[in-house]
Amino acid sequence: MITTMRALSVVMMAAATLPGQLLAQEARLSVELNEVAPSEKGCKLTFVATNGLARSLDKASFEFVLFDGKGLVERMAVLDFRDLPAGKMKVRQFDLAGTKCDQVKSLLINDAPVCTGEGVAKDACMKALATGSKLPVELKG
Repeated sequence: MITTMRALSVVMMAAATLPGQLLAQEARLSVELNEVAPSEKGCKLTFVATNGLARSLDKASFEFVLFDGKGLVERMAVLDFRDLPAGKMKVRQFDLAGTKCDQVKSLLINDAPVCTGEGVAKDACMKALATGSKLPVELKG
């Protein structure tokens, strides 16, 4: 009887923590490439970022690698997405001087050198990262 009660207690505790674990697994920090357009300086990239994490980010920056049509690195740049409040969507634009949009064929988020917020682990941005693109230009994380 005691063994049965212990087993039942363990099952109940596991069931109680399961929804929290599922929520943690589903929490995403999504970065979507929404537009690539020529600008006076070079090429303007527009991203839609959605913080699906439980906590706000005071500051988030990502190291992007831009590849050309041959798969060669065109350039690397750290882009500052600034603050990303929990549960909110933000649009961020970056003008990359000297970059020709027609040469940007894919992008890679290589790292998140800055990912800060109260109670936010240093590696949270990369662990929760989900990427996408509305364009033929691919964005990988």
